[in-house]
Amino acid sequence: MTIESLIKLKGLVYSYPGRAAVLNGVDFELGSEGLVGLIGPNGCGKTTLLKIIMGLLKPQAGLVTILGQDCLEEKHFRPLRPKMGFVFQDANDQLFCPTVADDLAFGPLNLGASRQEADRIAQEVLDKLGLSDFGPRVTYDLSGGEKKLVALGTALALNPRLLILDEPTNFLDLEAVARLEAILLELRLPGIIVSHDRGFLAKMTQKSYCLEKGRLTEA
Repeated sequence: MTIESLIKLKGLVYSYPGRAAVLNGVDFELGSEGLVGLIGPNGCGKTTLLKIIMGLLKPQAGLVTILGQDCLEEKHFRPLRPKMGFVFQDANDQLFCPTVADDLAFGPLNLGASRQEADRIAQEVLDKLGLSDFGPRVTYDLSGGEKKLVALGTALALNPRLLILDEPTNFLDLEAVARLEAILLELRLPGIIVSHDRGFLAKMTQKSYCLEKGRLTEA
């Protein structure tokens, strides 16, 4: 494994009870060169793969290596998760605090930042997202697209080394998609984007992979 490798998956196998394996010997390596896309039909296992990378699901076989660390147990993933900016497909799975500012400050506070520092980080991220006045807003009352951008903000507030984005353009209008594209281009972080939006992937990624029938191939 080269020092530039951020994520390495070897021989991953995962199946849900009563179903054929959604991952059947998946190999993958992400370097530091940029974003890559992950495509495939609904239900093929794309989100499952991302959750395995984050340590939220455990494969039946195979090895996950993140930032040079072989991750065999929960204790291995725990210190690495803040370094992977994960945005869930459903933003409601990610936002649970009373206000937007609280949601963005939650991660930094968990990592030991003072309240003042966490609030400063939250506001800086909101400014970057074009949501400067969203801090006091109630998360529950946001639109689907607004929630998606705030969910991205919770990831960026941790100053991640890489991004793991699951359908980031869902519920976004054209203006919000353009804003997201500008943000990602400015950040220049490597990572993985799962998306059905081929146009978005063409602009944002260096290359794409297709997951189908349990196998991962370059698209």
